[in-house]
Amino acid sequence: MGCGRVGATLAQSLEGHGHSVAVIDQNPDSFRRLDAEFSGSKVTGLGFDRDTLAQAGIDDAYGFAAVSDGDNSNILAARVVRETYGVGNVVARIYDPHRAEIYQRLGIPTVATVRWTADQVLRRLLPMGATAEHRDASGQIVLAQVDVHPGWVGHPLSHVEEASGSRVAYVTRYGDGLLPTASTVLQENDTLHVLMRADESSFVERTLTRAPEVSA
Repeated sequence: MGCGRVGATLAQSLEGHGHSVAVIDQNPDSFRRLDAEFSGSKVTGLGFDRDTLAQAGIDDAYGFAAVSDGDNSNILAARVVRETYGVGNVVARIYDPHRAEIYQRLGIPTVATVRWTADQVLRRLLPMGATAEHRDASGQIVLAQVDVHPGWVGHPLSHVEEASGSRVAYVTRYGDGLLPTASTVLQENDTLHVLMRADESSFVERTLTRAPEVSA
């Protein structure tokens, strides 16, 4: 739902991966953003209207993305699709970060556009720190990309976990994802992605952006 720049890009990407796609927008002019080669359905209407959803083939849908410009419309459509039609893979774009947290805790996956953008800008302004990449439905567990002080290079990731109280989920090394083992050692230019409790994120960040303590 929503054929703005995000919706059009998403629809074309999904079709490029071999999926059948239907795009809903209440403004038919919005479909002009789709490439001429786009072969999916273009349905004019409201994304939370049952007749519109039926026309788009909601009964056979595997997933639904609500990416219109309105928070209220997106969350309403996401709830209708999930609760009325039983579609399991539903996501809503929410601009208001406080609303996004509330809906996430209600079990509705959201993309908090403003928060995500702000985090990406902060990462480039303040390179030493942590950027949340995902939160669980309760908002209590965070997967975050964490900058690490160069002093940690050469240390086993088990030492990183022990000192910070976090768990290393994976490492990006030379552009490739790496699942760590008990013997994996942090290398220069590695990007660390850790799981941690949201209320402990400040401690994890402080610990890893400083040189490790040297044992006597």
